[in-house]
Amino acid sequence: MISKCFQVVASGLNLIAKTFGMTYNEINIIVYYLIVPLSWTIMIDILIKKPITTILLITAWITIFIFHHSDFRQWCDWAFQKSVDFLLWFKRIGWNYILSSVIICVVVPIIIYAALIIALIKH
Repeated sequence: MISKCFQVVASGLNLIAKTFGMTYNEINIIVYYLIVPLSWTIMIDILIKKPITTILLITAWITIFIFHHSDFRQWCDWAFQKSVDFLLWFKRIGWNYILSSVIICVVVPIIIYAALIIALIKH
């Protein structure tokens, strides 16, 4: 089941990358470092009634783009490799790359989305 989940997510990211003429690494970084966090910051800002976290994230991405617009693909390759290194760190507790990817990149975000959505409903 873990491998199937990994394959589905990776295939989806590959499809999106091909659709937009980007690499897998680029779309992975854009999804997991911009789109997903941006959706979280928007929800957090609604909860705190100030656009603080969204402004911080957008500022960080503008800064990244200003400094790396000419080598954005290379920067994404670097960031993706750092992500892989992070996920491989979990071998210390017995998780392989696929398991750590699914837990960190699928399960944890689902838990965060659930918590934020519940908080918004109660808000």
